[in-house]
Amino acid sequence: MRLALVHDWMNQIGGAEAVLEALVEAFPGAPIYTSLYAPDRMPAHWRTWDIRVTWLDRMPFARRWHQAYLPLYPLAFDALNLSAYDVVLSNKSGFCHGVVTGPDTVHVCYCLTPTRYVWAYEDYVAREGLPSPLRRLMRPLITWLRMWDRLAADRVDLFIAISTEVARRIRKFYRRPSLLLHPPVDVARFQPAGRPEDYFLIVSRLVPYKRIDLAIQAFNRLGLPLVIAGDGRDRARLEAMAGPNITFLGRVSDERLPDLYARCRAFIFPGHEDFGIAPVEAMAAGRPVIAFAAGGALDTVVEGVTGLFFREPTPESLAEAVQRLSALSFNPAVIRRHAERFDRRRFQEKIKKIIEEVWEAPRRGLEIEGTLIARWTSTP
Repeated sequence: MRLALVHDWMNQIGGAEAVLEALVEAFPGAPIYTSLYAPDRMPAHWRTWDIRVTWLDRMPFARRWHQAYLPLYPLAFDALNLSAYDVVLSNKSGFCHGVVTGPDTVHVCYCLTPTRYVWAYEDYVAREGLPSPLRRLMRPLITWLRMWDRLAADRVDLFIAISTEVARRIRKFYRRPSLLLHPPVDVARFQPAGRPEDYFLIVSRLVPYKRIDLAIQAFNRLGLPLVIAGDGRDRARLEAMAGPNITFLGRVSDERLPDLYARCRAFIFPGHEDFGIAPVEAMAAGRPVIAFAAGGALDTVVEGVTGLFFREPTPESLAEAVQRLSALSFNPAVIRRHAERFDRRRFQEKIKKIIEEVWEAPRRGLEIEGTLIARWTSTP
């Protein structure tokens, strides 16, 4: 089987890149096509991968400010013709599902989300703080991007959604069913520790849509210790609004992170996320999660067993959930066992089986989308 991987861009580390790592492990030797690649900003071992970039990689400052080239991503991926491959597996949150494939190529899209800043434009620009005149100027472009994105979805033979929430969006925006396969989490890295210490924890990129501001407001009122690990362009604003009980650690090494998870009282997850790998990492370390009751958290947190939900995106609602937690007890071993459902090895086994079946389906005269979704929906 000749298989190619496709990824939106390679200039920052996040959940999409954790998925890509697992896919490269599952399909060693497969070339990776992407719009742009900044090797100095990515893990050193990626330099051993077969990474192939588009012409967008040569544009001025594109590797550092890739958002400025938003209108060009459809054109860059449109120019990629991957007809020489039997299977194309795209790992998409942007526009990489728009690559061109031949009639005999099967295209599977592992969909992290339909492009957020296209389909949830008003919410996205409000949180990013874009001025009103710029928002108005952008609207014709967003309309064109929606049209392109919707038509590009027709190039995909099978969508795989990372969560129930994303499956709903795929059906709404692309008018397509999807198979559900949660993203991989390196559960083996994390273990429960002894008695937890007296701090709550957030591990996140510091960008507006993560809603770290909401958590800071809640903990300013509570006066309880909150530790925030991570960095991003929103850090200065968040630090300015934080009280003395809130500590910013910046970027934390992979070696330090497991201990940080294992010793916290609880993990705080205040945003509306497509899935959310960090809460599962916290659960792998045996710690309960306090999450906003929306998005991927509804697939991973079991209320009263592995954590609690707060149901309004307000500091008051989050603060109330933190106070409720103090009256409850959670079993770290039970929380850990629940996290093992999302283990990286299970993900890799399933994605390899799905790709094998997708490749064989046309040769057996089977319809890819209907057959595969029915088959895997009934598989525990």
